[in-house]
Amino acid sequence: MSSAAAADVELPLAIFIIFVSARLMREVLERLRLPGIIGEILAGVIVGPHVLGWIRPSVFLTDLSELGVMFLLFRIGLEVRTADLMKIGRTAITVAVSGVTLSFIAAGGLALLWGRARVEAMFIAAAMVATSVVITAEVLSSRGLLSARASRVILASAVVDDILGLIVLAVVSGEARGSVNWFDLILTALLAICFTLFLAMWGHRAARLIVPGVKSRLSLAEAEFTFSIATLFGLAVLAVYAGVAAIIGAFLAGMALAESVEDRVHTMTAGVSELLVPFFLAGIGMRLDPRALADRSTLTLALALLVAALLSKLVGCGLGALRLGRADALRVGAGMAPRGEVGMIVAQLGHEMGVMSNSIFAIIIFLSVATTLAAPPMIRFAFRGVRSHPQNERV
Repeated sequence: MSSAAAADVELPLAIFIIFVSARLMREVLERLRLPGIIGEILAGVIVGPHVLGWIRPSVFLTDLSELGVMFLLFRIGLEVRTADLMKIGRTAITVAVSGVTLSFIAAGGLALLWGRARVEAMFIAAAMVATSVVITAEVLSSRGLLSARASRVILASAVVDDILGLIVLAVVSGEARGSVNWFDLILTALLAICFTLFLAMWGHRAARLIVPGVKSRLSLAEAEFTFSIATLFGLAVLAVYAGVAAIIGAFLAGMALAESVEDRVHTMTAGVSELLVPFFLAGIGMRLDPRALADRSTLTLALALLVAALLSKLVGCGLGALRLGRADALRVGAGMAPRGEVGMIVAQLGHEMGVMSNSIFAIIIFLSVATTLAAPPMIRFAFRGVRSHPQNERV
């Protein structure tokens, strides 16, 4: 095969290997009555650069996974009614604040006890504060549990959690550079909060006025879907400018349109999500290098931090949700446990700034993957006995 032909086949071959292996592993684990999401992550570990070496992370695959995350959060938003989420706003804030605080103290304190430098310990703590709403939302959606009260608290708390996590990261990175611009930090935080509240409170009302006009005036095929996707990406861009993650904008876009668009938009969005999300989940697995944890001291610290990461969210967020009762408090704590891509972003920043050693970088990647793998069985156990809603389940 010529070099040109080899280059032409490289991209479709990578897509084929990742997609097929991820879906096959999901099928295998679901037949074993285990969470399918774990299978898709394990597929990434197996075909990735550290085991079989068939696929290596690339800019294109990263972009594809980020696109998948946005569609997943948009799809989740379409299943959530704004009024239901606003009812538990105070509880969600309490859950997020208590979870972030306890996670930061537990992870940072443990790192200091292990003799790590102060700045490095702060980055470890920052990597552990923010919940990966993507992982929890995917698990809850696949099990038809989005309408449960605890699920609504988890989703609302994860949005607040994202804002708090970005503030913590800004402070920690500022400390690493030697100064923190408090004025810019406060301004960004206020802008992020105002953006989120405005869309949560008024987005669905604006959609009710705009969507009927779009349907009547546009002659495009699938006009509603076209408008919905434009709204998704438009609010994702605005979210980044407002100081929050693009996926939060995608989630809020789905919430805004939830009561205005027809079922076909839900179906088409679910189809795109099913295509793209395996690249995100497999991408998490591809970044895990089991050999990096071969050193006994590194492995011991990694396991200690894993226990701290899981317990800090389980206890911190659970206490914040205690007013809902013990059962729902346990569900909220379990749902807030995964860190996923959030920890990886912090690890990458700390590594690029030169304040994080290779061993700590490997530990945080391990923690991101391990908490993601631990979340589905924890959620499954916590939500036992809760009736699923078939219309929300993946088909």
